[in-house]
Amino acid sequence: MDFAIDKAASRFSVQAFATGLLSSFGHNPRIEIRDYTAEIQCVPETFEKALLRVTVQTVAMEVLDEMKKEDRQKLEREMYDNVLEVSRFPTAAYESREIRVQKLSGELLRVQVSGDLSFHGVVQSQPLQANVTVLGTKLRISGDFSLRQSDYGIKPVSFAAGALRLKDELKFTFDLVAQRKD
Repeated sequence: MDFAIDKAASRFSVQAFATGLLSSFGHNPRIEIRDYTAEIQCVPETFEKALLRVTVQTVAMEVLDEMKKEDRQKLEREMYDNVLEVSRFPTAAYESREIRVQKLSGELLRVQVSGDLSFHGVVQSQPLQANVTVLGTKLRISGDFSLRQSDYGIKPVSFAAGALRLKDELKFTFDLVAQRKD
């Protein structure tokens, strides 16, 4: 059985965290991941032989924080040009190697995924955990994971001569709705 993500009903975002002398005046940027595809395959009812593939278009991310339009544009330009280097690395991709499913109760499952994340030209092992609720022909999948930018050759951004900078760790959060394909 195959499932496709309903992006209109789903949320996928990343949170960065400020540090440094001026961090109390800065904010922790939250970025919405807008353009991605995700494919889920599994054996019906048992969820055995499950597979997950996700591809993100790195140029389609939007800063969600309340700020002046020109500040948002400057932050997004810095993110696209100097952090993500979208012209060199237009996509990030994740593919599972193994998915373990534990039935918690009724229609609620706990899923542990071992897989590889290809991001910024580097491939690293990236585990994921998620709760999955089976809703007839739909799945609701929620969870989060963290990664260090430096593991992918990315130097965390710094402003005001280093007095305000973003921490190396980023936290990704997802709340996805998947519809079974017929």
